[in-house]
Amino acid sequence: MSMLHFASPMFLWALALLPLVYLLRGRRGRTAALGFSSTSTAREVAHTVKSRWGRWGAIARTVALALGILALARPQIAHAHVQTQASGVDLVLALDVSGSMSSLDFKRDDKPVSRLDVVKSVVSEFVRDRPNDRIAMIAFAGRPYLVSPLTLDHDWLIQNLDRVRIGAIEDGTAIGSALGAAVNRLRGEPAKSKVVVLLTDGVNNTGSVQPELAAEAAKALGVRVYTIGVGVRGEAPMPVTSADGSTRLVMTKVDIDEDTLRKVAETTGGKYFRATDTDSLRKIYASIDKMEKTTHVVHSYETHEERFAWFLLPAAGLLAVELGLGLTRFRRVP
Repeated sequence: MSMLHFASPMFLWALALLPLVYLLRGRRGRTAALGFSSTSTAREVAHTVKSRWGRWGAIARTVALALGILALARPQIAHAHVQTQASGVDLVLALDVSGSMSSLDFKRDDKPVSRLDVVKSVVSEFVRDRPNDRIAMIAFAGRPYLVSPLTLDHDWLIQNLDRVRIGAIEDGTAIGSALGAAVNRLRGEPAKSKVVVLLTDGVNNTGSVQPELAAEAAKALGVRVYTIGVGVRGEAPMPVTSADGSTRLVMTKVDIDEDTLRKVAETTGGKYFRATDTDSLRKIYASIDKMEKTTHVVHSYETHEERFAWFLLPAAGLLAVELGLGLTRFRRVP
């Protein structure tokens, strides 16, 4: 980043005096060198180029003086250089988008909202708070699919998150397959810390990989897994679409395999959390953010390039031209 500034800006105040000096000089005038018996003669002389040179010469000297003042103020171009060294955390967010995530047991502004809507809002905040981390995202229901690969372009990642919808793939809860896919995204990456945050509201009931086996693979690859169970305890209202297209709420049992989620987290050195409302979910992601906070060192410095010549050379040129013409072609009668 480059910008122009003045190293000695106090000289710039002198610019405010230039109009006053020019006006006073013009009002006072110089002592007449010749006398005329009639003003008509003087009027004819005033229309000649040589007679007008006196006025333009004064303007040239004033402009040269202004440029000289600007040169005294020492204009410089400053180049800012910033180098950031981050410790580096690669993080994969695995989000459940099965049908039960449409349950309306969470609230926002005292209004019932679906689990998925709240999760998307909280996860977006979490991503924005970690600008130095590469983050990937996987959504899963009956099978996992990639929402975003590891990236530092978090705005693009959040845009992709906004497009995640329930029903995009076959329903189900493939926790093991989702964890396996998330861990595979971190395989071979050079980051010092590799983390998976897996959120679900159900029980592993499909997929080709068991959660415990995926956890062992994560441990072998040095990947720490945090698991989050989402949903109130007991029953939750879930919208169901009837054959005629109408929607009604049906109370369904909230069934989360907390034992498996806890075991997965403990196997990898992570932690299991339970979110029963919007506030608790936000606190959980804040806790994970603190536990996996990146540390980075920022080195910043500036270099300066003197640019007084931009003003000094034109000022010298104007004075030289004014002086040369004043002593030759436009020489005044003493």
